[in-house]
Amino acid sequence: MTLGRLTVFLASLVSMFAGAVLAQGPSQPDWSALENEMMQHFQALLRLDTSNPPGNEHLAVDYIRRVLDEEGVPAQIFALDPKRPNIVARLKGSGRKRPLLIMAHTDVVTVDAAKWKHPPFSATREGGYVYARGTIDDKDNLTSALMTMLLLKRQGVPLDRDVVFLAESGEEGNSNFGIQFMVGQHYAAIDAEYCLAEGGGVTRIGGEPRFATVQATEKIPRGIELVARGISGHGSVPLKSNAIVHLAAAVAKVGAWRPDVRFNETTGTYFRRLAAISPPEVAKHYRDVLSADPTVRAAADDWLFENEPQHSSMLRTSVSPNIVTGGYRSNVIPSEAKATLDVRMLPDEDPAAFLEQVKQVVNDPAVDARFPAQNTRPAGVAARVDSEPFKAIEAANLRIYNVTTLPAMSTFATDMAQLRAKGVQCFGIGPATDLEDGPKGFGMHSDQERLLERELYRFVRFNYEVVADLARVK
Repeated sequence: MTLGRLTVFLASLVSMFAGAVLAQGPSQPDWSALENEMMQHFQALLRLDTSNPPGNEHLAVDYIRRVLDEEGVPAQIFALDPKRPNIVARLKGSGRKRPLLIMAHTDVVTVDAAKWKHPPFSATREGGYVYARGTIDDKDNLTSALMTMLLLKRQGVPLDRDVVFLAESGEEGNSNFGIQFMVGQHYAAIDAEYCLAEGGGVTRIGGEPRFATVQATEKIPRGIELVARGISGHGSVPLKSNAIVHLAAAVAKVGAWRPDVRFNETTGTYFRRLAAISPPEVAKHYRDVLSADPTVRAAADDWLFENEPQHSSMLRTSVSPNIVTGGYRSNVIPSEAKATLDVRMLPDEDPAAFLEQVKQVVNDPAVDARFPAQNTRPAGVAARVDSEPFKAIEAANLRIYNVTTLPAMSTFATDMAQLRAKGVQCFGIGPATDLEDGPKGFGMHSDQERLLERELYRFVRFNYEVVADLARVK
């Protein structure tokens, strides 16, 4: 039996066992009958413009509060800024186990409405998709968490642990209003053993689910600024000290640099499992990048960088020069120019040591590398693959999507970082999306963000079943 078939076989046993256990609990919701309600909440939340900045997350919190009140689910509002509140709802359990937190953020990134086929806050349904800012970041999780709370209450599911729902503000750049505020000043309201939030999902290829990922850990964003200084002068007399020339050379060096490949337990497991379920010609690269032979590893690394840049980013601390500023008139040589690097550090990266590496790569006394003043997310412990939540997620993915589950390190950041630093075991989940959508411009933060309607419905069911499996009396 191949490793891939063995993985599926074992997962099948887990799924059969989990399905039998679920069958012994309260009756399952009528999922088909709930589709209109799921879509109603999804569209309602998508139509609220909670672009950050400025946020205005109170629009979503007011909606969620009304829905919870109508269902008799108790909730509290916590706010550092009245326009940017957080809402916490709780369904009480017996207390035999510590709480389970389900979390989603209410803000979305800004839009350039002129680039959208449909108005970005219209939640237009076309061709089986819903188009709007936030469809996959993060009002899909917001809707599924809200529906999970409503259904647990309606179904009268007996709970051995509290289920806590946090809808937080400011994830897209202002976490001081959201998760930092909640962890720093109201942690007792959200303290939990486990947390489910964004960061994972099911990958569809050619319209069929192929594998699922669970975010078990994440990179830590740290900006680095390159500042070049030279002599100012008249543009008609080129100078060797021209700050823009020095900066351009520094940016080119950093852009061509790939820091060393380093694996952790999560990424090692990810590539091994991915190799087991991938076509042979692709699986070779996933296996080779794990090789102890530096020549074999380097060749695989080159292939991933060229063909699968997301996987290349998972191998290392990544650096991307994204902003360049300098000069104010075409006939004036500026005395200063600046570039901002988007650095996504591996969880165990030493920031000071990495900054020194950047300086060595630049190797120009006219260019300084520095960390700007910024909020930084803390490093935390990765979630365990042998844990109860991972097994529940794995079983639900097999039962609902018929796919293998891979633990993953996300290249982007989430609000789970602050919880991981407190010792909470956090797991990133999400709906099924098409691998082809990103290159077509339909991914998160893009100009045509969208989600398949049927994948919203499946994700709500998935979320509910995982939470019920983890929290109900057994």
